Amino acid sequence: MPRKKEPTLTNRVRDLRTAVLQMTQQELADRVGVTRQTIVALEGGAYTPSLALALRIARVVGKSTDEIFQLEE
Repeated sequence: MPRKKEPTLTNRVRDLRTAVLQMTQQELADRVGVTRQTIVALEGGAYTPSLALALRIARVVGKSTDEIFQLEE
């Protein structure tokens, strides 16, 4: 039986960080309590955030998690 392909989580963190907040990766990392490398990996799609991190990002950005993160099936 073929395995189902795992859904991919995409995000708009980079767009919101640069266009809306005009914030550097380091500034966002400091505000949400992670390293800049975590933000780099998240924006590049190499890292899936924990629920707690996704909620902290949403709070800083001023958007709902649904407006930032999308599940691509």
